[in-house]
Formats: sequence, C-alpha cells, structure tokens
Amino acid sequence: MFSGFMTNAWIVASVVAAVGGAVGFFVVLRGSAFVAHAVPGGSFAGAAAALLAGINTLIGLAAFSAGGALGIGLLGRRGRHDVATALALVFMLGLGALLLSFTAQDAPALESLLFGEVLGIGANQLAPTLALAAGCMAALALLWRPLLLASVLPDSASARGLAPFAVELAFLLLVAAVTTMTVPVVGTTLIFSVMIGPPAAARAFTVRPGVAVALSVAIALAVVWAAIALSFQTNWPVGFFVGSGSACAYTLSRGWTWAQSRRRRG
Repeated sequence: MFSGFMTNAWIVASVVAAVGGAVGFFVVLRGSAFVAHAVPGGSFAGAAAALLAGINTLIGLAAFSAGGALGIGLLGRRGRHDVATALALVFMLGLGALLLSFTAQDAPALESLLFGEVLGIGANQLAPTLALAAGCMAALALLWRPLLLASVLPDSASARGLAPFAVELAFLLLVAAVTTMTVPVVGTTLIFSVMIGPPAAARAFTVRPGVAVALSVAIALAVVWAAIALSFQTNWPVGFFVGSGSACAYTLSRGWTWAQSRRRRG
C-alpha cells in the first residue's frame, strides 16, 4: 500500500486534499458552492482539448479553468451570478463532450476526467502538482485578509478601499488554479466533495477562520487517506469513498451542531 506507484498517489492526494480544504473554506464562506462545481465542469473542455491536441492535460485545464472563471466573474458582474455560472457550465460541458468525441479514447478519457485517476498518478505529475499547490497556497496567503473581509463584511471592505469585483475575480482565478491541480487526481465531479464537504463540516465546529481552515484541511486529509486505503483493499473506486467520506463528515458535524444546540436550550 505504501510502495511503488502508491507512493505517488499518497503524496499527490495529500497535497490536493490540503489545498482543496484550505481554499474550500472560502468557497463555503462566500456561498460559492455552485461556482466550485462549475469551474471544474468548465475545465473538462480544456482537458478534452488537450487530449485532442496531444499536449499536457494541465495546459488545457489551466487555460479553460481560468477562462471559465473569468467568464463567470465578468458575466455575473451586472447580472445574476447564478445565471452566469449555469450558462458557463453548460456551454463548457457541451464543448468538452464535442471535443472528446473527436478523440479515439472516449470512454477511458471520459472516466478519468470525470472521476480522476488517483491510483494511476505518475512520477511526472509530482512536480507540476507540487508547484501548483505552492502557488495556490501563496495566493491564498496574499488574499487572506481582503478575501476574509470581503466575504464577511463586504460593506466595510468597500469603505476601506477594497474593490469587491477585483477580490471576486482573484478568488475565481484561485479556484481555477485549484481546479487545474485537482482534476487529474479526483476528477471534475469529485473535486466538489473535497472543496465543500470538509470546509462545511469544519465551519460547524468553529467560527474562528484560522481554526476552521486547519480543521478543514485535517478532515480533507482524513477523507482522502481513508478513501485511498479502502479503495486499495476493496478495489472499489476511490471516488465513491471520497464522496461518501465527505458526506459523512458533514452529516456528523450537523449532528454535533444539533446536539450542542439542544444542550444549550436544555
């Protein structure tokens, strides 16, 4: 379980879980769960384009993730954000399906893009993933204060000279960068589990941002590690365990919140 190709799986999955859990805190805090689903969906077209062109999948993921994020931000500036997000999602999914139909590897490529291939991580993917992770964490550190202020107290952020639209675009591009890093590992559908389940569970346990981020990362790591171990033992898909683990973590957190509320009333 800890030798050979599994070493790459443990390293890359741990990095993805840590970054996804940290950035996912702001996804949940800002109520941007739909965006966190739409940007990876848009990146599906980029990965399909890369497969068709015969280039590194990360290049297509990065280009289309960033383009989808900017499209959502610009289209949603004057109108409803959810409408812009939905339109970007359906367009990019349709484009991805069209591009993938031109390749000779429809079924395996589609499954890999949608559900990831964590147990098939190669040594050549370690360096790009680690570099993207370092960039994402550095960007999160720079955006921490303005993003936190704009998320919790948007009126105060404007009064202090922060441009809400610029912060929103920076946040969307950060989500796009995380998408580029995580889609090859957990796929476009399961990234949602990593970036939503653990942060949402963490917020149920604490309202302190720093503690919530640390707890979110810890839960994400526990979910991913358990998923890899269980998948190795049972030969079941990793995605099933990642999604189930995230859902269980959130369910337990809501149960804990309910118990705490009931005890206070008593």
